[in-house]
Amino acid sequence: MTARKPLVVVGDVLLDEDIEGVSTRLSPDAPAPVVDVTGDQSHPGGAGLAAALAARGGREVILVTALGDDPASEAVRRALRGRVQLVEIPLDGTLPVKTRVLAGGRPLVRIDRGGGTPGEPDDAVREALAQAHAVLVADYGRHTASAVRPHLEAVARRTPLVWDPHLKGDDPVPGARIVTPNGAEACALSPAEGQSLRAYALRGGDLAERWRAAAVAVTLGERGVLLTRPGAGTPMLVPAPYRAQGDPCGAGDCFAAATAAALADGLLPEEAVQRAVAEAAAFVAAGGAGNPALWRTESASGPEEAPETDPFALAERVRARGGTVVATGGCFDLLHAGHVGLLESARRIGDCLIVCVNSDASLTRRKGPGRPLNPVADRLRVLAALGSVDAVAVFEEDTPAALLSRLRPDVWVKGGDYSVEDLPEAEVLRAWGGQAVVLPYLVGRSTTLLAHRAAQAAVRVRPSSP
Repeated sequence: MTARKPLVVVGDVLLDEDIEGVSTRLSPDAPAPVVDVTGDQSHPGGAGLAAALAARGGREVILVTALGDDPASEAVRRALRGRVQLVEIPLDGTLPVKTRVLAGGRPLVRIDRGGGTPGEPDDAVREALAQAHAVLVADYGRHTASAVRPHLEAVARRTPLVWDPHLKGDDPVPGARIVTPNGAEACALSPAEGQSLRAYALRGGDLAERWRAAAVAVTLGERGVLLTRPGAGTPMLVPAPYRAQGDPCGAGDCFAAATAAALADGLLPEEAVQRAVAEAAAFVAAGGAGNPALWRTESASGPEEAPETDPFALAERVRARGGTVVATGGCFDLLHAGHVGLLESARRIGDCLIVCVNSDASLTRRKGPGRPLNPVADRLRVLAALGSVDAVAVFEEDTPAALLSRLRPDVWVKGGDYSVEDLPEAEVLRAWGGQAVVLPYLVGRSTTLLAHRAAQAAVRVRPSSP
């Protein structure tokens, strides 16, 4: 059997450091927040992160990059050992180090240090590119792509090449299969007025022509990715599959790496972008580049699960960064305006909303024969599609008490004319210091009323017997 060819990543590696803490006061000598440090971590960034992400699932990845003899370069080598194969270019200087200081999971300041100049690539670089199944260029403006450019121009003629550009870097080599600028980069590189999808489509088409690329995929954050071709053809918008709540740091690297891997697997550009959008959303939802699980093991089994399938992991992530976990529950048999208003209000209380849903058997016991009207799989899908809902979980019992004991939310929300004392879940929440609250509910909206109206309407329009 022929050995599977590797994916080759070429580009600038950085060392990313995150100093995490909490901030509850200002410094007495300046209006600056004081951060009480609770932890810190470092990991490869730039092309190093892209290569590590591409290697998930056991894919063979070769990283061509410039490394030196400094401590940051050694830290990168240790972190990537066993994950990717390194083909090094000598670095004259020190590896760039980017340090973020975060409070409550939000960046306060970033400090950049170090930098060097790549030397001349040797034959090992040419040999690595010659055997590539696909190539990803992660250009961070530190000149590694410039040093390797003649080899990249040759390989682009015969091998799928994805180029993730940088404003301080080189133009992509002609013949790139997909170039992946973000929205800000597209605005800076190509003139067009406004932030509309039409404006980004014009920019993408212009850049594809200028770079002689087969396609340009402009990443637009929560709006998704706009895949454009040279000229003014109709673009394809690939929306994110859900609103990912998490640290977006590294999302561009994840998107580019997933795109290159998909092309290596033989997918068409449109298919590659759809897969990459889904993987980038899952990456952000799982905590981004700072997710400890990403670096804890040598290789993950594949893309992270969509967040709505893992409410317990979501609750742990939110708690770990000092956030507030909110949960609510119900049957949600026919989703109506009362449900939507309650869920939107509940989501504003904290940093994530997990919805606990009665199983089909539980709902039947509660509501009687004929219910549910919609099976639990359909109810979960509808709830997960709402922007206010971060995750859903199913419970089989008559009450969500056992599920709540596992989720341990900070706040439990119910709507309607309950009192907090009447809620059976209130006593359960007291075990870990949680709080039950009641929110106003829209009068006259209920699944039962909707079902009765539908039944009456069906009777009125039923044709009479001959």
